[in-house]
Amino acid sequence: MSQIYKELDVRPILREGGEPFQDIMAAVQSLAPGEGLRLLSTFKPTPLLPLMSRQGFSSETHELDTGDWEIIFSPIAKKAAHVAVSSGAEDASDWPEPLWQVDLVGVQPPVPMEKVLSRLSLMEPGEVLFVLFDREPAFLATELENRGHRWVGASDVSGNVYRMLIRVG
Repeated sequence: MSQIYKELDVRPILREGGEPFQDIMAAVQSLAPGEGLRLLSTFKPTPLLPLMSRQGFSSETHELDTGDWEIIFSPIAKKAAHVAVSSGAEDASDWPEPLWQVDLVGVQPPVPMEKVLSRLSLMEPGEVLFVLFDREPAFLATELENRGHRWVGASDVSGNVYRMLIRVG
């Protein structure tokens, strides 16, 4: 099955001195799952490439004979979520519901580790904490195991949020 692309030509907007960013983002939002975007521009939109990568698109740029640019944004196939577990947490299905939920998305290190360890120090053995991060907290996972806690973690389906359940040891 071939890839389907929606086309957006922002050259007229650019030639009139306009800013096409909102039009581009609206086109991206309107894409069906698995659909790509073929963008036509008067220049190579270098700052747009990493933004689209974070949105789940790879990009190919081609300069046309006219000096304009064609940019092909293709959706990146999502990988199956990898669930990481600490030693002793292989079957977390019998854990109690989390007593606390902490959202640390957007919080810069080392604050997330400090907040989690602080909360855990107030909890009783066997209680569970649910935490959201914007990346996998590799150093925290090691520290939790060193302190005798068990944990299970995985990215959400968007890949933008890492979720972790921590059971106090």
